[in-house]
Amino acid sequence: MIIDGKKIADTIKQEIRAKVDSLVSSGQRPPHLAAILVGHDGGSETYVAHKIRACEQCGFISTLLRFESDVEESELLSAIHKLNNDDGVDGFIVQLPLPRHINEQKVIEAIDYRKDVDGFHPINVGRMSIGLPCFRSATPAGIMMLLERYEIETNGKRCVVLGRSNIVGKPVATLLMQKGYPGNATVTVCHSATKDLKDICREADIIIAALGSPKFVTADMVKDGAVVIDVGTTRVKDETRKSGFKLTGDVDYDNVAPKCSYITPVPGGVGPMTIVSLMNNTLLAATHAIY
Repeated sequence: MIIDGKKIADTIKQEIRAKVDSLVSSGQRPPHLAAILVGHDGGSETYVAHKIRACEQCGFISTLLRFESDVEESELLSAIHKLNNDDGVDGFIVQLPLPRHINEQKVIEAIDYRKDVDGFHPINVGRMSIGLPCFRSATPAGIMMLLERYEIETNGKRCVVLGRSNIVGKPVATLLMQKGYPGNATVTVCHSATKDLKDICREADIIIAALGSPKFVTADMVKDGAVVIDVGTTRVKDETRKSGFKLTGDVDYDNVAPKCSYITPVPGGVGPMTIVSLMNNTLLAATHAIY
């Protein structure tokens, strides 16, 4: 079965919109999400545009702060400081990646963790790791929502996470191994130094591919009936398309899909859920539901 992330995301946005309408009718202002965008990277431009569109659909206020790619780190940190202290902004994100002359970790740590709706701040990551309320990283949170909405069993299942990034691999592994549903899985995290990778993957009930390597997961790595969640979104040249490229996942979809009980497509799988998770975090921030 194909996991329709777009359909689930649209449903959740409608649920969020109903909650926002209720807030506004009670005399409160709508949630306010701000985004900082540095430079003119095509992928980042697209992602931010999708997030602003999602804000409109959810009834949020959105603000976009743009900086050129040669912005000084001190100027960027000053903008973050202002957003931290703006009571009219509930949450904000700094779109990654940033230019090389800017220390990304320094920027992430400068964000007030109570407004860190991307869930990247060490305080939110630490709280998540021990099961405390927090803003969960948007993509891992979106994956967990998909598993829950499709009622995919995770209890006691063997799960292989391909990739150990701070944004996806590590946090989704943490969430899957925690008690509760979806969770309580036995998790193996694989990376570039993992030996016997195909053998490990063939034992998995659930594979989450988050490597950023197009079509890395092939049919001989997947057992019959497995659940495959493809997080990869790499731009691959395609002269037949007006844009000149197509988005390709980490999974060789055409050959892997027939073996799966559930699989996410690219695009239309995890991507929409990442954005709706950000909207959900913003609503939690506006209603002070976390801290």
